[in-house]
Amino acid sequence: MNTSVHLLSPVKLGRYELPNRIVMAPLTRMRAAAGNVPTSFNATYYEQRASAGLIIAEATQVSPQGAGYPNTPGIYSPEQVAGWRLVTDAVRDRRGRIFLQLWHVGRISHPSIQPGGELPVAPSAIAPEGQITTYDGQKPFVTPRALATEEIPDIVEQYRKGAENALAAGFDGVEIHSANGYLLDQFLQDGTNKRTDKYGGSIENRARLLLEVTEAVVSVWGGDRVGVRLSPSGTFNSMHESNPEALFTYVASALNRFDLAYLHIIEPRIEGNSTVENSSNLGVRYFRPIFNGTLIAAGGYDREEGNAVLAAGDADLVAYGRLFIANPDLPERFALKAPLNEPDRSTFYGGTAIGYTDYSTLKQQTALTY
Repeated sequence: MNTSVHLLSPVKLGRYELPNRIVMAPLTRMRAAAGNVPTSFNATYYEQRASAGLIIAEATQVSPQGAGYPNTPGIYSPEQVAGWRLVTDAVRDRRGRIFLQLWHVGRISHPSIQPGGELPVAPSAIAPEGQITTYDGQKPFVTPRALATEEIPDIVEQYRKGAENALAAGFDGVEIHSANGYLLDQFLQDGTNKRTDKYGGSIENRARLLLEVTEAVVSVWGGDRVGVRLSPSGTFNSMHESNPEALFTYVASALNRFDLAYLHIIEPRIEGNSTVENSSNLGVRYFRPIFNGTLIAAGGYDREEGNAVLAAGDADLVAYGRLFIANPDLPERFALKAPLNEPDRSTFYGGTAIGYTDYSTLKQQTALTY
């Protein structure tokens, strides 16, 4: 145990020196404006949380085809780039660092959200279970259309262009979302990938798209400003893999060649928005001897658990989601061991400033007592 390494100790991440090891996790909030454009409203939300060592902005679709939920931001139009510039300027004014998470949902969408009412795309024509939120309420998932082999280079290009736009929008780096049952994860796992071309079958083939996307994004940013997020134990969005140890060992090893800023691991106890019991051993500790670079752990940690995983050397930074939603000054609260605001789950997605920008800081609460 190394108790000198803790949540409030500085750390080097790629080319950046961060003041603490507390990461604001990417959090879908569904509060973008028409055209999937971020606004000053979103800039206020991120500015409030700029004391994080690193903010990873919410999942952001790289194309209209990549959208899966109402009012989620994009990074494919000039208006979206300008909107995100409001966010990055606000965070930078507070001396914060912010990466953008690049996202394509794949089959986790609905024709009513897709351009021209088309079917969502996926590695294979397999529908997820359950329902999805659309602009017209909850609807059952549909069976997606399997991408043709010749279409896949365009998927890679969507990510490359999204990376370029993120650079133009003033971000400090980008994270490739390859977790939680979205498109890149769908290609990785054999429960959703039944292809027989060079993107299916063997582990090497199923990992090919993620590695091609990573290469394209690194060509824009350099490896030291790119991260990748994985959910090796995840079953969210109807995911299943017959041999997760072999698959994710290969993926983490293959990513070493890019000299990435970090690998971001969603721990087994988190499934989407819920904390669950999961006996899988594919937590962040598993990847320490496999991945050569910086590791970020995410998994419903509190202050004590975050300090423990850092002191054990299993992770280098810890990502916080729900706690950051309710506590914009989370690093200060951790430093002072102060009480935390409780998040209101009913306001997580969509809506107004309530549950978004109206959570009070310690300073505001103290002022109210005088």
